[in-house]
Amino acid sequence: MKKILAIVGPTASGKTRLSLAVAERLDAEIVSADSRQIYRSMTVGTAKPSEEDRRRIPHHCIDILDPSDLYSAGLYGRDARRIVREIRKRGKAVVVVGGSGLYLRALLDGLFEGPGSNEEIRRALNTQLESKGMDSLLQDLKRVDPASARRMVAEPKARRIIRALEVYYETGVPLSRHHELQDRSNRLEAVQVALEWDRSALYGRIDERVHEMVEQGLAEEVRGLLDRYDRRTNALNTVGYREMIDFLDHRRDLPTTIALIQKNTRRFAKRQLTWFRKDRRIHWIPAKERMDLLAEQVLSLYEQES
Repeated sequence: MKKILAIVGPTASGKTRLSLAVAERLDAEIVSADSRQIYRSMTVGTAKPSEEDRRRIPHHCIDILDPSDLYSAGLYGRDARRIVREIRKRGKAVVVVGGSGLYLRALLDGLFEGPGSNEEIRRALNTQLESKGMDSLLQDLKRVDPASARRMVAEPKARRIIRALEVYYETGVPLSRHHELQDRSNRLEAVQVALEWDRSALYGRIDERVHEMVEQGLAEEVRGLLDRYDRRTNALNTVGYREMIDFLDHRRDLPTTIALIQKNTRRFAKRQLTWFRKDRRIHWIPAKERMDLLAEQVLSLYEQES
């Protein structure tokens, strides 16, 4: 059985175009590993592939949930692995594409899902959050699970910190240790590639994409989402959406909003690059050639390693 081909990397690096070109040549189906493209009605701000492209090449894990639905990397790993099995049963190749590092890890390497929710522990942690703030929780996590805490310092989120503490208090073992001990025998074999851009060129592509999103109706998309969902919905607390919500609330003008989305997207891309650089399995291909030539280069590498 041939390996999965995974096209990974930061936002705006050309993953979608490359995946379409490669999947067409392989007669493959595409599995998205994007933690926001899973949500319906979040189209412009997540740069989903077009309806035409999705009709031409089957895509999976796009538009499968409402923004208010709860989901996790662990659930994604379970669902995406099932989809990979089904694609292979049809005799098709599998191309995974996305920039959500934790989703990719859950699919390719497996992910410790931990014990079920302990309502008593979670209630106590939420009370601590309300009374003492998120920094109090993060300090507790640094004490019992410094490895997990280090991963969360750059972008702390209360629900992730609470979950890590909940696992520790429920099992007596740090979440990071659970990850180390989990059985890696069920890894999916994959050839992973990423397009490598000069940093300034990548940032230029990001800035251009943000302008395109605004022109394509990002504000109208966000306004429609706010008509249906609570603005505190977790899916809306992401780059592009939270800044546009502030614009619609008249907290800043459009030029300032665009500049802020660009700035925050560049920061997000930097974090993505840091994540992917740590994975030595990824082949970085200089993004200087035409897309058709890049596709041929990726296919050649894939054939060699499969």
